[in-house]
Amino acid sequence: PRQYGLRHSPPTLEGFLFPDTYQLVDPVKISTLVADQLKAFKQNFAKVNLSYARRKHLTPYDVLTVASLIEAEAASARDRPLVASVVYNRLADGMELQFDSTTRYATGNYTRPITVSQLHSGSPWNTHTHLGLPPTPIDSRGLAALEAAAHPARTNYLFFFARRCGRGTAFASTYSQFLNLASQDAHRRC
Repeated sequence: PRQYGLRHSPPTLEGFLFPDTYQLVDPVKISTLVADQLKAFKQNFAKVNLSYARRKHLTPYDVLTVASLIEAEAASARDRPLVASVVYNRLADGMELQFDSTTRYATGNYTRPITVSQLHSGSPWNTHTHLGLPPTPIDSRGLAALEAAAHPARTNYLFFFARRCGRGTAFASTYSQFLNLASQDAHRRC
C-alpha cells in the first residue's frame, strides 16, 4: 500500500483487482484468481505515467480512485479524459465532485433513482456531502480509465451529464451553461 501513497492497508482490494479475461483451472481457487488480478494490476499500472498527477499533488492511489470515478461516469472512450478534467478542475477549485456514482456506491443503490436522503448521506464516499475524492476507489477500472486519470484533457469543464436517448455526454464550464444544456436536452425528442 505504501508504494501507492497509502499509510495503511485499504479496507478492501477495490481498485487493485484488474478487470480482464483470466484463464481459470478447475477447480477454481479464488486466491489464484486474486493473485492473477493483482499481478495484472501491477503490470498495467506500471505502464501509466503519473507525472501530471504528481504535479497536482495526487498519489498513485488517488489516481486509482479518479480512474474508478471515470470508469463509473464516462459513457464513451471520448468522455474519459473529459470526465477526468472535471475531476481535476473541481478538486482545484475546492468544489464537491457531486458524482452520482459515489452516492450509489455509498448507499448501495445501483438501479433505482437516487433519493434526496441518499444525496445527503453522510458516508465518506458520498461526494455530494464531502469535499475531495472518496476514501477508496468505487469501481474496477481498466487501463483506459487509468490513462485518462493520469492524463486528463485540459479543459475548463466543471459540469457534465448524460444526454437523453443515448446522445452522448454534455460538458459545461459554468453552471448557467450546464442548466441551459440540460434544458435543451430535456426538450428534445428521442
